[in-house]
Formats: sequence, structure tokens, C-alpha cells
Amino acid sequence: MNQSPPRTRRRDAARSREELLNAAGELFAERGFDRTTTREIGERAGVDPALIARYFGGKTQLYLALVQAEQGDEVPADLLDIRRFDSLFKHLERRTSPILQSVVLPAADPSVQQAAQAHLHRRLITPLRERFEREGLDRPELRAELAIAAFGGVVLARSAGALEELARAPQAEVIELLHQLLGGSRGHQPPDAAP
Repeated sequence: MNQSPPRTRRRDAARSREELLNAAGELFAERGFDRTTTREIGERAGVDPALIARYFGGKTQLYLALVQAEQGDEVPADLLDIRRFDSLFKHLERRTSPILQSVVLPAADPSVQQAAQAHLHRRLITPLRERFEREGLDRPELRAELAIAAFGGVVLARSAGALEELARAPQAEVIELLHQLLGGSRGHQPPDAAP
């Protein structure tokens, strides 16, 4: 009996699943969870939108799978680690995260909002709060949330273009100034910036 068709189907299923995750990530970042339809996700992925229900159970579960895929298992460095700051800023300028958008645009679906908040706390707020606690700063949770809100606001404002000087400024300069503003070590250059 020939084994090729089942392997091909499995490979196609894995590829379709990956395409759906990629398309959903792009659309959720562009439009938010609530304004993205399963039909649009399927179209962008180049697959039948019915596969969302088949592989994930629905749009909410697809979003949760996307959040899970972004989390990974390792504990991240805090945002003021210059390598993390630089890397995350550049990543978010290329592709705004639905998690970042959840800071300013809450989702109507409570399970989506809860997943976004949990991810935001685990990956960004908690490591920064712990840094502030080690440094003996007062109100470490509030400081961490303010820093994340400011970081996210700058990324979103640059993409919106309403603040012209901010939108025009070179990325490396914005990264350096924002890092300093949020309390990072002064004088540190991003890893790939010219000295």
C-alpha cells in the first residue's frame, strides 16, 4: 500500500495550519481581533476558512493558539535589557502584535482579553516589575505598566504617523532615546548600531 498520500496530506495540514496562524497574526495586528473575520483569515492564508474550525475550533481558539506560539518556554529578559528592547522594538515595528494592541484596544471576547493580558504580564510586565523590585524602587508594578504602555504607545504612534518628528526619526535614535527615557542605562548603543 502506498504511504505517500497520507504524508502529503499531513504535510499540507501542517502547512495550512501554519499559514492560518501567520495570516491571523497579521490580520489581528492590522485590525484587531474583533474586526477580523475568519473568511479574511482564510483568504489571506490561501486556504478554506472552514479549516479554522477544523484545526483550532474557532477564531478565539486560533487567537489563543497564536498567543501560545508567541510565548515560548523561556523566561524573557526584562524590557530594559538593551538587546531585548532593541529586538522587540524592531520586531513590533515590522509587525504589530495583537498583544501590544490589547494595551490600548481591549477585545470584546473575554477569553481573548484574558489571554492577551496574561501574555503581556508574563512576557513584559512581570520581568520588568521584578527588576524594579530588585532595584528597590517604589510601586514596581505601576512603574512596569507605565513603561510598557509608553513603549507600546511609541511603537503604535510611529506606525500611525500622526507625530511627524517621531515617525521620521531614525529607528536607532528612537530606540536609544526611548530606552533612556524608560530608565535604561544611558549611553548604551543597540547591538547593531554604529558607535
